[in-house]
Amino acid sequence: MLLRIIVWMFSFQIAILWNGWTYAQNYPIKPLRIITSEVGGGSDVIARIIANGLTSALGQQVIVDNQGAAGGAIGAEMVAKAPPDGYTMLFQGSNIWLLPYLRTYVPYDPVKDFTPIMLVTSSPNMLVVHPSVEASSVRELIALAKAKPGILNYATGLIGGSTHLAPALFNAMANVDIVQVTYKGGPAALTDLIAGRVQIMFPTIGSGLPHVKSGKLRALAVTTAQPSALFPGLPTIAASGLPGYEFINVTGMFATAKTAATIINLLNQAIGRVVNQADVKVKLLSVGDEVIGSSPEEFATAIKADMARMGKVIKEAGIRDDQ
Repeated sequence: MLLRIIVWMFSFQIAILWNGWTYAQNYPIKPLRIITSEVGGGSDVIARIIANGLTSALGQQVIVDNQGAAGGAIGAEMVAKAPPDGYTMLFQGSNIWLLPYLRTYVPYDPVKDFTPIMLVTSSPNMLVVHPSVEASSVRELIALAKAKPGILNYATGLIGGSTHLAPALFNAMANVDIVQVTYKGGPAALTDLIAGRVQIMFPTIGSGLPHVKSGKLRALAVTTAQPSALFPGLPTIAASGLPGYEFINVTGMFATAKTAATIINLLNQAIGRVVNQADVKVKLLSVGDEVIGSSPEEFATAIKADMARMGKVIKEAGIRDDQ
């Protein structure tokens, strides 16, 4: 009897593996969906470039679904609860795996509920101010903030995203009281910054640079540890007034947990071909993003390392965003 049970269980497992392999072989047979941030945000722009390329590569329509509310938690929950069939993906930045450090509750587990597909791009943020702000360097801005605590303000987009965490980290490390003003997305925040309704922001270089070139904003520094080739001559925050400061924005693609490895690998290879095309690389560089194109395993390792590093920073700095 025991032998029969063992044989049955073994046969059942073989059947599951065979059916999963057969399903993956036929994939995709219907349109796919990429859930990402607000329309016009950095992740949205990259997601649409990938979606266009995948539509051609996979022979199925790939639709971008913007779900930037609640710091990206709503979109992440949708993917976490989706069938693990590879038809629903999440394209987001580090907000997805760092939000649990900022809030008491999020409706997903960043490690258990997703399968990493690819770490797609990296890009620095930049510290910019409205021209009316009487500061031309990081040192001057810190001095101004200390002289006027609670008077200056900074705009943020997606909660848990780079435009939120970069200034929150700056506030904590510089020991200044610059007031956070939260917007539904980065584009809306930039619009109010340009209009002078807010004074400071940490946009990605891609979104901030055009306004710096036009003279509508003043750039003070870049958030990376080393100067960026995307903005030659712009000093780092660490070297111009706040030693030890470093923040970098990344974006990546996820599937629902337990999605078949064959599908994950197929998507990884297809996305890799799209983003490594010469014209796509140029297009991404023009909006301030550099292609990484990692393996699923490399992405998983990068997430765990960032959670350990930034989770410690967030906790020690007391950065919170409970809704």
